[in-house]
Amino acid sequence: MLHKIDQETAFVRAALNLRARRQEVLASNLANSDTPNYKARDLDFASALRAALGGKGGSLGLTRTQPGHLDGRGMPGEAMAALKYRAAVQPSLDGNTVDMDVERAHFTDNAMHYQFLLERTRSTFSTLKLALGPDR
Repeated sequence: MLHKIDQETAFVRAALNLRARRQEVLASNLANSDTPNYKARDLDFASALRAALGGKGGSLGLTRTQPGHLDGRGMPGEAMAALKYRAAVQPSLDGNTVDMDVERAHFTDNAMHYQFLLERTRSTFSTLKLALGPDR
């Protein structure tokens, strides 16, 4: 039974982790908007989610060359999502490619998706609680 609950929440868990990671990247872009030669970065959410859920392409394997090296098991696939540089709409003279309007829009959009996923998680567990009975 726990396996089925885990399957039900796997998608939302992976999506939440990716959304949180993307929020960190977008916040970093905003924080470095005045840093010379800083290149705005982002992650391709759809391909990273596909990779995190076991889809083909985009997943990275690790090779152990020493006994003390990490083998990559237990590391969430979403943590391995590759960051990509965002194409500059209008780069500044100092080489910075952060467009504050674009970054704010992406930040807000990502925050709304994150909030939706949290609400979905709450709803899923409320449904499970109802299924268990009124005295639980």
